Amino acid sequence: MGALTAPCPEVLVSLGAEPSGGGLAPSRPTTIEVARFGGRTLPVALEAGTFLLPRVMRRPGPALRVALAAIRASLCAGDDLRLRVHVGPGAHLELVDPNGTVAYNARGGRAAWRAEVTLAEGARMSWREPSFIVSDGADVLREIDVRLAPGAELLWHETLVLGRSGERGGALRSLTHVRGEGADLLVEELDLRDPRLRELPGMLGGARVLGQVGLFGRTPEGPHGPGRMDLAGPGAITRALARQTYLVDEALTPVWHAWGGHA
Repeated sequence: MGALTAPCPEVLVSLGAEPSGGGLAPSRPTTIEVARFGGRTLPVALEAGTFLLPRVMRRPGPALRVALAAIRASLCAGDDLRLRVHVGPGAHLELVDPNGTVAYNARGGRAAWRAEVTLAEGARMSWREPSFIVSDGADVLREIDVRLAPGAELLWHETLVLGRSGERGGALRSLTHVRGEGADLLVEELDLRDPRLRELPGMLGGARVLGQVGLFGRTPEGPHGPGRMDLAGPGAITRALARQTYLVDEALTPVWHAWGGHA
């Protein structure tokens, strides 16, 4: 999240700002809290973190649209980007990231990107993330934790990209835990740290882009295809693999719209 306008400054490494042993530096989380007042959703708290600034965008209708704007370059070695979102009862939030994320060469260090999302009873949230790119030399932990109250729904679109153009890509470990009404809807650990293993048949093979659209809290009627997986509880995921990002987008954008997502 948050586009990088420049690579991680070399001066940080030379001055010893990169934590020894691959540790993470303390950071301030970005906080978004919204609530329903009458027939509209309004912001209760929009607090800038170390890396991201939440900004309200104009949108017709009762939903509130919030964009994540970059404050500084990330993800660099030692970065610990944290995002906290709370959607109150009956509220409707559209969270957009106009730029995406690039994890740069950590030069032996590591970085983390973590999100905690809580939806109260009857709340709705759509969250579309552009590409999360893991450059050569990067070592990233990506962690998503979601809690849904009864009647809440989350529609989520993510795209993971291993390497920029001409790169094989760095190390990525992605943890996702979605819980609804006291039961686990999705618990997944995606370990893509070793390029030799992730390129095996049955893993990613020759693909370097993994995208998915997930709907949690409600099972959609369609579309049905080979990439769809219905969950044990209310919800479904559709995934696509390809060597190019645009091919994944072509496969998943119709699903995003069919399940209720906006442009």
